[in-house]
Amino acid sequence: MMRSQTHILNGDALKNQFPVGIQGDILVARECLVDGSVKGYNLSAFYQTRAQFLSQNYQGISVEDYYKDTVPQFEKILTITSEADVNLWFEDDLFCQVNFWFVLNLLVTFKKTNSIYLIRPKTFTSYGFSGLSQTELLSVYKNRIHLTDVGKLSSLWELYKNDQTGELLITAKELEKTYPFILPAVEAHIQRIPDKLNPGRPVQSLIQIMKDLETNEFGPVFKEFNKREYIYGFGDLQVKRLFDTILNNS
Repeated sequence: MMRSQTHILNGDALKNQFPVGIQGDILVARECLVDGSVKGYNLSAFYQTRAQFLSQNYQGISVEDYYKDTVPQFEKILTITSEADVNLWFEDDLFCQVNFWFVLNLLVTFKKTNSIYLIRPKTFTSYGFSGLSQTELLSVYKNRIHLTDVGKLSSLWELYKNDQTGELLITAKELEKTYPFILPAVEAHIQRIPDKLNPGRPVQSLIQIMKDLETNEFGPVFKEFNKREYIYGFGDLQVKRLFDTILNNS
């Protein structure tokens, strides 16, 4: 008898192009945990933190939207039956990785004993899954990676959440042999943290791009940022927040 399948996707774009030949329930991680506070002593407090941050910083997202569109998808993860394989469709960029760590941590925290698999594009580009055809998506699914070290992988979320960057780097290096794509994302995260002398890699990169292109126009700057810094996987909303900060401080 074939095992049932649950697919947790990195966004609605993938859901819209998901191959009809792949069976199973589909859930979507509608979050950008790479941006803003992720604090919260339990899941309920965490949802509150996120709803507040997104509604205050992202135009067009209300607290109600978050509880209607995002929370139910995460809550459904907690109801996955033990018979199902769990397939996590996430890419290698930091945006995707942080969401991946959170989902994995959710499964581990709520003692899900399912077989968990990771599906990711074979090559790391800024297009990710969206650059793949139906046939290629079927191919990456067939070559899914069975996750071992689930406890250690899920600890990446706790370390990220608690700003334990030293431990995060150590853990990424320990996992590097089996999961080499994690370390570049962790290093990119550490490099974006500002200090007294440095505004962080993404801001520095944006300033340089604005100089190189001799423009303060967001469209071309965003396009170039995606080329140079696709390790971050930032969408236009994340980049616009940084871009506006630069303009406001200049």
